[in-house]
Amino acid sequence: MGKENLIKSKSSIEKQLEKGGKKSKPQKYILHLYVAGLSPRSQTAIENIRKICGEYLQGRFKLVIQDIYQNPIIARNGQILAAPTLVKKLPLPLRKFVGDMSDNKKLLVGLDLRSKD
Repeated sequence: MGKENLIKSKSSIEKQLEKGGKKSKPQKYILHLYVAGLSPRSQTAIENIRKICGEYLQGRFKLVIQDIYQNPIIARNGQILAAPTLVKKLPLPLRKFVGDMSDNKKLLVGLDLRSKD
């Protein structure tokens, strides 16, 4: 009885692996970058995130850059406490990154584009 269940489990696992072997549709990323005017840190963050998106998310991202000086309400509504802040809205889970986005490894891991190793 235990062996039969194990065999059934194996075949269901094999089926899942076969399904997983097919290419899935790449996920689209929705990113919001909150900046504070044209400060050097804001400009660096914009350059760095555009570079990462261009290199790792070609054609499957939407980047919205929002200036909290021009529209402070968006900072309050988005619970943004510091700038620059990058918010990954999709794919879930939602994640926030604060700073000039210069730590590529940390950013790629946080965006699920690279493993932690």
